[in-house]
Amino acid sequence: MTTHTPDHPAPALAPSDAATYAAWFACLADPTRVRLIHAVASRPGSSGVGELADALDISQPTVSHHLRTLADTGFVTLTKEGTSTRVAVNPACCTGLPHAADAVMGVLATRPCCPTDLPEDVSVRAMEPGDTEDVLRIYAEGIATGHATFETEVPDAAALDARWLPNHRWVAEIGGEVVGWAAASPVSAREVYSGVAETSVYVGENARGRGVGKALIHTQVTQADKRGLWTLQTAIFPENKASLALHHTAGFRTLGVRERIARHHGRWRDTVLLERRRDDDTCQDTAEPTT
Repeated sequence: MTTHTPDHPAPALAPSDAATYAAWFACLADPTRVRLIHAVASRPGSSGVGELADALDISQPTVSHHLRTLADTGFVTLTKEGTSTRVAVNPACCTGLPHAADAVMGVLATRPCCPTDLPEDVSVRAMEPGDTEDVLRIYAEGIATGHATFETEVPDAAALDARWLPNHRWVAEIGGEVVGWAAASPVSAREVYSGVAETSVYVGENARGRGVGKALIHTQVTQADKRGLWTLQTAIFPENKASLALHHTAGFRTLGVRERIARHHGRWRDTVLLERRRDDDTCQDTAEPTT
């Protein structure tokens, strides 16, 4: 989980993208089409027109009419099998529609390697044992926001040391003062997942909005690429739009929302699951962390 405050607004939405998304949302403005696409997407494999009509208690001509619209927009595919038509959801919509929602809500950017407009007064270095007090303090400040983590109390230093990967722990400094940290934890002990890690980025409350998060995540992802991690993942509360935007600037993509995944202070909370896959062809930053 991550805490961050935005440094710059999201880039303007391109007119062509806006037109595309508007067409998608217009298609879904009809409740019958929403019910239809939900019915199709909820069923394994494909469905027949008659099956959908019976399930939703709608006439077959009405179902056929709306399915043609959904197919023209790209939400479903229609395949002839003899005299019948089979309907299936377009798999691209499972990621395309959340992508569109992220773009419209201003939390999505293109997927670059990592942020480039880094602050000149922020330096990032490897975390050292002497940083523990500052790291725990910043962790506590993140917990206090209510939107950074499911943790309600700061773990002790020994627990964090056991949790984090040794070569993927970083602190950010301004004027010699530790103002943020980033770390990565393995997602599994199985060898096949040795290059997959869950990441965290925390910025102290007095340093938010100064680009500390950008500096940390830049080092985190570029060093992960060089040090054997091929996939990074993180879970962020939907309310933490600043953190979502930060991760998108570092090449993370939204995989989906995990609804009511856990209780936090007595209420169910959702998290947005994001993932960044190393691109060996385009992300070859060889710069060492600044000191």
